[in-house]
Amino acid sequence: MTGLNVIKVGGKIVEDPSALGNLISSFVAMKGLKILVHGGGRTATDLASRLGIESRMVNGRRITDAATLKLVTMVYAGLINKDIVARLQAAGVDSTGLTGADMNCILSRKRPVTDVDYGYVGDVEKVDSDVFSKLLSSGIIPVIAPLTHDGKGSLLNTNADTIASEVAVSLSSCFDVTLTFCFEKKGVLARPEDDDSVIPVIDKQAFVKYKAYGTIRGGMIPKLENAFAALEAGVSRVVITEAGELGRNNGTVVKL
Repeated sequence: MTGLNVIKVGGKIVEDPSALGNLISSFVAMKGLKILVHGGGRTATDLASRLGIESRMVNGRRITDAATLKLVTMVYAGLINKDIVARLQAAGVDSTGLTGADMNCILSRKRPVTDVDYGYVGDVEKVDSDVFSKLLSSGIIPVIAPLTHDGKGSLLNTNADTIASEVAVSLSSCFDVTLTFCFEKKGVLARPEDDDSVIPVIDKQAFVKYKAYGTIRGGMIPKLENAFAALEAGVSRVVITEAGELGRNNGTVVKL
């Protein structure tokens, strides 16, 4: 089976020109088929503040009202996505920027209201793997912004880790998929204050232990939950690593 790398890059990387440059260099150097999924929450929060739009977060998740949806669409699908595409083109790599609405590639449903009304936030229901397969076979790298749609005319803000995981799973039936979550740290850390305390391998049992001890907390919890879900659904390999270490077998390998 042909290999495919699905790379998710965090907002702190894409919002730092130097870090993004390192990421692009590492990404371009990777051999084979590739897809890039990006975040961009800090830029959205900063712009919201300047525009007088309140940013509300619950458990690290953004509440997306109508004004915020317009804002994140401009930031994610416009500013950040096209900056990445332009940088890839400058490096001689053909790429195209996508949201889930483009070619109906990622369909979501609006998250139902339970204890929290998250507003225009989408939970992925279907990924059209044929869209991505056709682009890849044409030599074009998809660059996916963290926005999907409901099929009824509304865009939906959607977690970038989840998009990366769902896209990786959807393509695992026809590709040997490696899913990589890359951010500003070298991997999952045993001691959060020590950037060199990388945990080389984490399985489910270790995850439960580290979470109970408080070693793994915050945004790393859903990231690892997405990683385990992807492995269970057919993704071959999941790695969490630093943006500049793509393809170098460094960081944390996630196993079941």
